Amino acid sequence: MSRTRVYTVHVRAWSNAADRDAVLLREGFCWGAFLFSVAWALWHRLWFWALIVLGISAALALSGELVGIDPLTDSALGLAFALLVGWHANDWRRRQLERAGYVSAGVVAAPNLVEAERRFFTRAAAGRPAA
Repeated sequence: MSRTRVYTVHVRAWSNAADRDAVLLREGFCWGAFLFSVAWALWHRLWFWALIVLGISAALALSGELVGIDPLTDSALGLAFALLVGWHANDWRRRQLERAGYVSAGVVAAPNLVEAERRFFTRAAAGRPAA
């Protein structure tokens, strides 16, 4: 039995494409952003957030050297920051989509992305809202 995940669906309001350029984003923690913060932000074209994350990461690294923070505390601060990035990453993507002209089309619960897409488009074809 697989775990159910929640996805938010975003579509371009003005798109003529059959799928309206739909983007589904999973709710919750983003492991890619947690592990590869700056690279993940750059991959998703979140330029502003990539700069912010890079700046804060550099400041944390330098603070350990300049202030003389012990290695355990320095590591704990780095881990805490990585956790914050992981928890907020998908919200950053949602805001980016809104600025690009996407609107929220609903919420879909499914065990994986492929099933979430199938459920959303099946409901959309039947004329029912996603959630």
